[in-house]
Amino acid sequence: MQAAPGNHSPRGAVRAAVLPAVGEPLRLTVIELPEPGPGQVRVRLAAAGVCHSDLSLSNGTLAQPVPAVLGHEGAGTVTAVGAGVTAVSPGQRVVLNWAPSCGSCAFCGMGEPWLCAHADAANTRPYARGEDGTELFPGLTVAAFAEETVVPERAVLPLPDGIPLTDAALLGCAVLTGYGAVHHSARVRPGESVVVMGVGGVGLAVIQSARIAGAGRIIAVDISEAKEELARSAGATDFVVASGQTSRQIRKMTGGLGADVAVECAGRAETIRAAWSSTRRGGRTTVVGIGGKDQIVSFSALEIFYTARTLTGCVYGNSDPAADLPVLAGHVQAGRLDLSALVTDHIGLDGIPDAFAAMQQGRGGRALIVYDAGA
Repeated sequence: MQAAPGNHSPRGAVRAAVLPAVGEPLRLTVIELPEPGPGQVRVRLAAAGVCHSDLSLSNGTLAQPVPAVLGHEGAGTVTAVGAGVTAVSPGQRVVLNWAPSCGSCAFCGMGEPWLCAHADAANTRPYARGEDGTELFPGLTVAAFAEETVVPERAVLPLPDGIPLTDAALLGCAVLTGYGAVHHSARVRPGESVVVMGVGGVGLAVIQSARIAGAGRIIAVDISEAKEELARSAGATDFVVASGQTSRQIRKMTGGLGADVAVECAGRAETIRAAWSSTRRGGRTTVVGIGGKDQIVSFSALEIFYTARTLTGCVYGNSDPAADLPVLAGHVQAGRLDLSALVTDHIGLDGIPDAFAAMQQGRGGRALIVYDAGA
């Protein structure tokens, strides 16, 4: 094992927010991380975003072995590497990848690493221990709600120079997902109109990405009127407060046709249906939001034929993180992509419950945990 020089031990206790069981409050405690084993990397976190998927893991909407350390959107500095690691070295700045592809399954072989059959393999294996010796699982591989973490080598991506480490955390989920939804899934073309349903962290990334793609009109939709300023600062040309008339309102705004593209970021049946109905005949509807299995969306056979729309699910932006991260870094360095504009709150580990509550109430954009050691 190689370790970075300085006072950071390759083994030791770190603070973390632990989910004891599904539905229970997070508990701030100290956990014990092991030395990185073969093919593993230890990272000192600079920052971690609080994503809606973390809330879904905590309440059981998404499955996760527990007790677990959640958090899957983060960036930091490598402090030690295990035997056989060649992609990174101690002292290197990295972005964490919560869905590392194996490179050898059928989906990876088809060039679809975002669907990798083994991307969640690390989630089911304990990676650390609590103070009482209880084995802990890493939420979505990364376990970023802790000062440090140990992850597989494939779960770290070297961060290009010129990007603040704290801002870079957003690249690990919100930005890769939002950018990919626009450029890989919906394939927005210059001049097209785009509707964005849900102005949270991912929605704001979708808006910025649609602007980068040259969209002619970007209509942001949210239940909270207070998000209009956020949406417009990201590049939205119009803002609509969600209601039962949203689809009709958007069609009226687009000459009666509907938008060329709609991107749904909330993961609810009613917003998926509204996104579909807001899209013109022959248009594209992309669903990014992760909903529960009880969220049922219905379409008639006639409307599917008549509207000739496409409805597409989008996992992690249909992105290949290793290929897309340098592209995103280029946009950041050129000033086209503003990572800091996605963040509405800077918090500590103890602020996660309030961030979860804000999500449930439809408030804010992205809350960012900033660790003292990572700046």
